[in-house]
This record gives sequence, C-alpha cells and structure tokens, in this order.
Amino acid sequence: MAAEMAEQPDVLRRLVERRGEVAAAVRRLVRGRLAGITLLARGSSDNAALYGRYILEMAARRPAGLTAPSIHTLYRAPVDLRGYLAVGISQSGRTPEIVTALRRLGEQGARTVALVNMPGSPLAGAADLAIELAGGEERAVPATKTVTATLLALAIVAEGLGEVPWGGAEPATVPDRVAQLLDDPAPPARIAEDLDGADRLIATGRGLMLAAALETALKLRETSGILAEGISPADLRHGPIAAVGEGFPVIAFTAVEAGDPGAAGLVEMLRRRGARVRTVGPTPDAACPLPPDLAPALLPILAVVRGQQLAAAVARRRSLDPDHPAGLSKVTLTR
Repeated sequence: MAAEMAEQPDVLRRLVERRGEVAAAVRRLVRGRLAGITLLARGSSDNAALYGRYILEMAARRPAGLTAPSIHTLYRAPVDLRGYLAVGISQSGRTPEIVTALRRLGEQGARTVALVNMPGSPLAGAADLAIELAGGEERAVPATKTVTATLLALAIVAEGLGEVPWGGAEPATVPDRVAQLLDDPAPPARIAEDLDGADRLIATGRGLMLAAALETALKLRETSGILAEGISPADLRHGPIAAVGEGFPVIAFTAVEAGDPGAAGLVEMLRRRGARVRTVGPTPDAACPLPPDLAPALLPILAVVRGQQLAAAVARRRSLDPDHPAGLSKVTLTR
C-alpha cells in the first residue's frame, strides 16, 4: 500500500500529459444536446463517482446522478437513456455487474465512457470510449493510486463537457502537490495516535469533500476494522449526531468555499458535545493541512491522499497488514 501510494505523483503526471487528448475525445462523444449524466461504480470507485456526480453536473450544467446497477442486472428494467452520458468506473474493469450495467445503458441509448486501470478489460470493451488510468498493477487490496487517478480523470472528463471551476493550469500542479503531502506524513500520523483504542469513527465532509470523507471511512474499515462511517454534515445533523458524545472521534474534511458558513458551525457543535474532532483542510488551524491555494473543486484529490495516509498509519499502529485485510480480495466479482 505504501509503495503504491508513493507512485501517485507519477501516475497523475501521466494523466495530466493526456489531459487535452482525453477532454477532446469526450467532446467528440457528446456532440449535440446532453440530457444528463449517470455514473456507475462500486467500492472506492463509487466514492470517486460521487465526486464525478458533482463536478460533471457543474461543468455540463445537466443533472447527474448515480445509477443503481441492480436496476439493470437484477430487475432488468427498461430505461430510456437517449441523450445521456453514462460513465462506468472500475479499476479492474472486471466487475460483472458494472460491465453488464454499462452495456445495458448503452443499449438503452446512452453514450458510454469507461474509466479503467487495466487495458483490454471487459468494461473497456463495453464502452464507446475507454479512458485508461495507466496506473500500472495495483496489488494491495486497498485502492490508492487508482482512486486518485480516477478523481483526476473525472476532472478531465468535466473539462470535455463544459466550464470547470478551476484555472487552466491548476490540474497540472496536482501531481507535485500530492508528492508534497506524501513527504509530510506527520499530521496524519498524529491523528492516528489520537485514534488509539477507537473502534468507531465518523468522517464528514460537505459537497465535493464528501467523496473524501466516504473514501477515508472505507479505507479505515478496510485496513483497521474500525467501524468508520462517512456522512454529510446535513445527514449527520438529521439524527446520527445523537450518537456523538464525549470522546467520540470525528474526522472533518473542510474547504474554503463561499456560502458555506455551516462547516465551522458543525465542528464547533461537535466539540461542544465532547467529540474529538480533527480537521483536514486548507485552513491554518487544520490538524492535517491541505494547500490553501488550490481550487476547492480539485482539493478532494489531495484530501483522499490524506485519508490514505491516515488509514495506513492507523493500521501500522495496530500491527495490522493493510495490504491483505481479512476477508477481502482485490477484485470483488459482484453480479
């Protein structure tokens, strides 16, 4: 896991080099009026798809959502998807339900894109356009380099759909920024120390940062067996906050975004309840810092790296092997 995390800057650089080519291919595919966008994934890819749901809708100015694979694999319900773009995400490209569902989406009228790491995979073959992450083999069960590559690839797809909320040069800075975070493992290590003895945890983040919260919670479950739940601040306030009391650990992912006065308020409220809140964000008081000068829409890529560092550090402190979590395998063949 550590070795594959360290490969992320190079993987992201290779994607940035293909940025213009990939965005142009997406533009050619979606010529004409786009009715909407649907994304299809499982596991870590599903967390990345949530980021895609936000960023693709913002760029295309068309509604975007997540497809339930069972609609197509279990219920076989006919859906009119003419004018839609369907994006299937699978690092292995071999999850049967994702392959089947993307093929059916295409048959029902959608133009289809596959984001895959392995060339020549069944998912790539089922799509009108296959975008290879080219991350190389990923051997550890917890996905790391393929997740950040998927996030950046989705940002590039967004550039092919319309106006994006970042400057033209900013994506090219992401690989070096990731390298800087990887060279700074101390902040997540300190949070890992704070989590000694914890068997449950909440990770929370609003908007685009929710993807980072969900992915971090998944990584902690996978690598350490902590019952970690990712949840939006709004959903947390709607009931689950009752479970947060004295000493309850919370990881809060924050971003400096206009019109979001509730983020700081939530952290303050959690602390008043006695929760042990540790923040990950671009603010000066963050326990785990992120760069303050990167567009908020690209910041979740770096936040996910911080989550990976935290999960790896917690596993090491507990003398667990994050590469081979009990009961898990690299490819989950759901149907």
